[in-house]
Amino acid sequence: MKVILNQDIKGQGKKGQLVEVSDGYARNFLLPKKLAKEATSENINIMHGQQESEAYKKQMALEDAQTLCEKLKSMKVEIKAKAGENGKLFGSVTSKEITDELLKQYHVKVDKKKLVLPDGIKTLGTTNVDVKLHPGVTGTIIVNVSAI
Repeated sequence: MKVILNQDIKGQGKKGQLVEVSDGYARNFLLPKKLAKEATSENINIMHGQQESEAYKKQMALEDAQTLCEKLKSMKVEIKAKAGENGKLFGSVTSKEITDELLKQYHVKVDKKKLVLPDGIKTLGTTNVDVKLHPGVTGTIIVNVSAI
């Protein structure tokens, strides 16, 4: 019997997949527990429509990430912080501060978790910060930290 899985099932397949299972397994386990639905022509058409919709959403997310990556190349974020005489900051500039300044200066919203900044910026000067916008799409922001 052919069924369309509603959830990932170990040994059978992933959610949304069309799989062939034994009749007893489908009737006694998968269908009563709503883990799968019967593969009628109507359900198969719905499944194909959902797959196309998901592919379209992924494509749009990729295109949005690529356009944002192009915008970020030209942006230079200016941050002022307290620093000692030798150029070291009191504390550090965090990813949250960088995203806040990016929003203030350029009206571009980026999630702070997407910034690749493991320890923060601890010195004055210019630093390139990578931004992982999408799998395979990484942009760079130039952050200039100056003393107050």
